[in-house]
Amino acid sequence: MTELWNWRIDQVRPEEVYPALAEALGRVVMPLAVADPACLPTYAVVCDVWQAPGEFATIVDCYGVPDTLPELPAIAALARLLDRNCLMRDDTLDAGRHLLVTPDGTIRPVHFDVRETDDGEVLANQRLCTSAHPGCRGWSQCHRSRWAPDTVVPALAAA
Repeated sequence: MTELWNWRIDQVRPEEVYPALAEALGRVVMPLAVADPACLPTYAVVCDVWQAPGEFATIVDCYGVPDTLPELPAIAALARLLDRNCLMRDDTLDAGRHLLVTPDGTIRPVHFDVRETDDGEVLANQRLCTSAHPGCRGWSQCHRSRWAPDTVVPALAAA
């Protein structure tokens, strides 16, 4: 079985992502635009990287990731290699809630305002998911997550 990963990166050019991603995954990374399914090595991961407006504007979609590769250590390695903050979706259904992965490997839940545009989702107004914020208190979806408000975890411990 294979997985699909969808990440966002803060302020990085797409052409910088492919080699860093290959190193982070320890796999060949093929850009979606040039990937020929008939010629792909079995260990290759196909990726699409593009720019969108808003915060964390570099978007990375990885297709066909073997389920033996753990996502949290992979995104933590990418954040370290690029020296950039990265985002991944969390385990709630809240479109504005993500996990922030920093270059030092720390993972913490954050919220964004999300606006739909013709170019996709635009993220703005990053804020920590904390019980001090009224939207994160009590019966919010935040408390049903593995990543409760105020959670701060090293990536390797979270895997």
